[in-house]
Amino acid sequence: MKTNYELRYAAHPEDAKQYDTKRIRRDFLIETVFAPNEVNMVYSMYDRMIVGGAMPVGEVLKLEAIDPLKAPYFLTRREIGIFSVGGPGIVKAGDATFELDFKEALYLGSGDREVTFESKDAKNPAKFYFNSTTAHRNYPDKKVTKADAVVAAMGSLEMSNDRNINKMIVNQVLPTCQLQMGMTELKPGSVWNTMPAHVHSRRMEAYFYFDIPEDQAICHFMGEVDETRHIWMKGDQAVLSPEWSIHSAAATHNYTFIWGMGGENLDYGDQDFSKITDLK
Repeated sequence: MKTNYELRYAAHPEDAKQYDTKRIRRDFLIETVFAPNEVNMVYSMYDRMIVGGAMPVGEVLKLEAIDPLKAPYFLTRREIGIFSVGGPGIVKAGDATFELDFKEALYLGSGDREVTFESKDAKNPAKFYFNSTTAHRNYPDKKVTKADAVVAAMGSLEMSNDRNINKMIVNQVLPTCQLQMGMTELKPGSVWNTMPAHVHSRRMEAYFYFDIPEDQAICHFMGEVDETRHIWMKGDQAVLSPEWSIHSAAATHNYTFIWGMGGENLDYGDQDFSKITDLK
């Protein structure tokens, strides 16, 4: 197995206005989340969230404590949310074993223990997408399925945004320190997410897009309301969204995305909305 990581530093919005396409993609887009028998992660200075993925193919992969953590275990001072976005797999955390099928999630609280990832079938490998934030106390580990989720049906086909927001690792379902995660599924014929656009200065966010054909693409929008930018993305890619930035997208096909937030506020509805007609 191989563990890869990189650091991403925070940007001031006045500086980000000057970024060209290459710089925007370098600072905010995470192009390689999955690679066979690798654990890939980005340590972001936005609320110190770690965004990553593990893809075990005939090997057992370990969630290693990368050097920036300066800790004996990855979860020594962290919590993590893990989503299964590939074949069926197994996550082991200490003495506990969790089986995850497609679109099921797992929350692991902080504490010194080894975490490993494996696939049930190497021919249909598991893909585990994860977000991790710092944690000041331990909360119990818990598997979460869509049946456990708080589901909000939003939008309409007429507005091209008919979707279900599955709130899975949120404080209405289980206790966490600061991590909040969920999965939004757009229905056929719908392509827009998170409209009207909003920001929440109390927390940053990361988006992971998947469930989209290989020959189709997603256009993610970011930036301040009056100074927006776009990033063209493929499936199985993630993007960082600073606390000062909107986070929205449209695609050439319907898709699913996983949102994860870290910060001081656990209130999902704490958002500052903008009118669609005010976007520039």
